[in-house]
Amino acid sequence: MDIFHGEGLITLIKSVGYVGIFAIIFAESGILIGAFLPGDSLLFTAGFLASQNFLNIWILIPTLFIAAVLGDNVGYAFGRKVGPKIFKKKDSLLFHQNNLIKAEIFYEKHGPITVMLARWMPFIRTFAPIVAGVGKMNYKTFFFYNVLGGFLWTASLPLAGYYLGQFIPDIDKYLLPIIGVIIFVSVIPPIYHIVKEKIKSKKQ
Repeated sequence: MDIFHGEGLITLIKSVGYVGIFAIIFAESGILIGAFLPGDSLLFTAGFLASQNFLNIWILIPTLFIAAVLGDNVGYAFGRKVGPKIFKKKDSLLFHQNNLIKAEIFYEKHGPITVMLARWMPFIRTFAPIVAGVGKMNYKTFFFYNVLGGFLWTASLPLAGYYLGQFIPDIDKYLLPIIGVIIFVSVIPPIYHIVKEKIKSKKQ
């Protein structure tokens, strides 16, 4: 049984409760070790469990929101402090200083939309705040879009699970395909943005 999907995830959430859910989302939002933890699936499933009275939706959403925002802030602080040290050696095997320059340019131009949309992109959402810190994105701008993206992410998916769980009988049998659709739909805006920017750059 996969602990991060379907029945395994339901069992995990029931076992760890609000504290465990907070820890998972906090880690996945900005700590490198959390890159492979379930984000979208956990939010949706936790919302579903709230519809079955295992959790309280009005306690769940603030818990998720605070965890997501704090996690991103830790990731940003880590990138801001450690980033320049990592890229200090120009000819290092894994890191090059020109990559730091590129990160600064990228986040100066695309930072807000990246921080916000990355919330819906597994794996990428863990690294987005770290790279924002490395790229020295303006903190006030980062914080605003961190809060906005965090709120939209931690409210929309749990509420979707909550209301679908109330109105559709035995929806737990369809958790995996529903989560797959959510992830697929969530990556469409970033892909569209990337393609649009590439087309624009070619025209210039």
